[in-house]
Amino acid sequence: MNHRNDAMIGRRTAMKGLFATMGLAAVPGLAACGDSGSSGGGGGNGPVTLGSNYSDEVPKGALDAVIKAFTQAQGVQVNINTKDHEAFQQQINSYLQAGADDVWSWFAGFRLRFFASKQLVGDISELWKSLEGNYTQAQKEASTGDDGKQYFVPFYSYPWAVFYRPSVFQQRGYTVPKTFDEYIALATKMKADNIVPIAAGQKNGWPQLGTFDQINFRTNGYQFHVDLMAGKEDWAGPKVRATFDNWKRMLEFYQPNSLGRDWQEAAQSVLKGDAGMMVIGSQQIGQQFSVGGKLDDLDFFAFPQIDPTHGQDTIEAPIDGFAQSVKPRDKAAADKLLTYISTAAAQQTYLKSDPTSIAASNKADSASYNKLQQKCVQFVNEAKHITQFLDRDTDPGFASEVAINSVNDFIKNPNDIDGLVKKIASQSKQYFQK
Repeated sequence: MNHRNDAMIGRRTAMKGLFATMGLAAVPGLAACGDSGSSGGGGGNGPVTLGSNYSDEVPKGALDAVIKAFTQAQGVQVNINTKDHEAFQQQINSYLQAGADDVWSWFAGFRLRFFASKQLVGDISELWKSLEGNYTQAQKEASTGDDGKQYFVPFYSYPWAVFYRPSVFQQRGYTVPKTFDEYIALATKMKADNIVPIAAGQKNGWPQLGTFDQINFRTNGYQFHVDLMAGKEDWAGPKVRATFDNWKRMLEFYQPNSLGRDWQEAAQSVLKGDAGMMVIGSQQIGQQFSVGGKLDDLDFFAFPQIDPTHGQDTIEAPIDGFAQSVKPRDKAAADKLLTYISTAAAQQTYLKSDPTSIAASNKADSASYNKLQQKCVQFVNEAKHITQFLDRDTDPGFASEVAINSVNDFIKNPNDIDGLVKKIASQSKQYFQK
């Protein structure tokens, strides 16, 4: 989900709406421009229609600037069809079935692979051959469907990690932990120093899903994590139990009443120096530090190693980008637009409005980035695997109705892990077909 909308609409509400569309029953709603029955011909001169969920004023203006630059450079007219961010997600199925715009904004992960498997997203594998130089292998992996073909062009991303204030660490003599045991030892020291070790705000429902992701892929590895999200692994099995066992070790260091606190308040506690660390995305906590005038005193480290077999080779970095219609009205022109979107120039034009995210292209000029962004670039480029965040990597209904409630239940009562995972496994059956 776009970070600017997280603070204004319920992420859970949006997930519910998206889940409703995944039944693939056509409903009245978001309409694309043009006729889906066109042959996809054209000589590359356009015009191209662009379906956009960049509905808030700042991102809308930033995308407009990107498209204006594209038209000036390529001479191809683009007609932008902007819809409310939440409505776009809720009505995505009817939008795609009715005939999507030539190019449309979307997300990497399960949400992409699901619609690609239903032949509702255009195969751009051939185009990707010319785009590969802009991206890492992990980003290509995130843009690929279950059939091994590419369906997505990354535009920008932001990593999740453990965020902290370097000035506080320096003042207190704290050292960045590399292993989970070191992490727990650091939290123990913070607690003794009367600092809340781990800021946590779960009132919004989704933030702690990110902590589950980090612990799960550190405990069990990337492949198990994505397979679990796809319903291919047993939620009641020993590997998931191990994830919750590791998480339980952290809970005594959590900010009290995390279920009654939103993520903004939790991030503010790190900003104020009342809390030492927080598992969150750079967009979210970066907003709070930017407004507070302390963005230069914000740093992060990769979630510590749990199993040496998996090390720290997987990170979470949700990727926003664009896909193509199955039958674009002018395929050559639509390819031109996606090619431009893949460039560092286009992405950095957009990011002039956002000091907390980074261009997806590995060719972006880091000289234009602040210190936080420069570290984010290195972090993403060095990752072997990139996950998208639980609600983008799994069935949205499972995320909103099972995962959030289960995480909340775990935080309330971490002493019945066996009962918890059995309940999750039972509830998951209605969302995943073996």
